[in-house]
Amino acid sequence: MSSSAHAARRALAVSFLAGLSALATACSSGSGTAAPTSTVTVTQAPASTPASTPATAPSSTAPAAPAQCTTADLRVHVGSSQGAAGTIYYFIDFTNVSGSTCVVQGYPGVSLVSRGSTAGSQIGADAKRGSTAAVKLITLAQGQTGHAMLGIAEAGVFPPSSCHPVTAHWLKVFPPDQTVAAYVSFTTQTCASTSQPTMHISAISSGA
Repeated sequence: MSSSAHAARRALAVSFLAGLSALATACSSGSGTAAPTSTVTVTQAPASTPASTPATAPSSTAPAAPAQCTTADLRVHVGSSQGAAGTIYYFIDFTNVSGSTCVVQGYPGVSLVSRGSTAGSQIGADAKRGSTAAVKLITLAQGQTGHAMLGIAEAGVFPPSSCHPVTAHWLKVFPPDQTVAAYVSFTTQTCASTSQPTMHISAISSGA
C-alpha cells in the first residue's frame, strides 16, 4: 500500500472516532438530565369530631305524694244534720290533725255500738254504702276537713216486732282502708235487729 492511501485511511478512522465521541458526549449529556419531579400534595382528612352529647339536665326529685290519712291523723266528729221522710242525715266530718297533708278516698265504715271503746258491742246492722257521692281522692292539708253523709232511718218507721228499737250512744267509725276505729259520742234510736238495715253512708267528699 502506498503511503498516500494509508494516510487517507487513517484520516477516515480519526473522523469516525471523532463522530462516535461526539455521539457519546451527547448521550451522556442527555441521560444526566434529571427527569422533572412531580409533587403530590396529600391533604389529611380532618379528624372526625365526635357527636356532641346533649347536656344532661340535673335530675329533679319529684315531691313524694301525700300519704293516706290514718285514724290517728283524723279527728272524727258529727256535724250538722237534716231530716227528710223518716230519715235523718248527719255529716260525719274528718279533720286532718296530723300536721302534714294526707289523703282519703272511699267509704268509711260506720256502725252504732254500746260503748265508746273496743269493749262496746255493735247495735243493729252497720251502715250500707250509698251512691250520693262519687268516690274521689280527697287531699286534706293540715286543718282541712272532708265529710261523709250518714243517713239513719227512724226506728219508728219499722214494725217494733221486727225492729226491736233501742237507744244507742256511740258511733264506731273506720276511716277508709283503716283497721283502727274512732269512737264518736252520738245518741239515736235504732233497730237492734240486724235484719233491718237502718243506716247508709256515702263516700267522703271535700269540705266540712
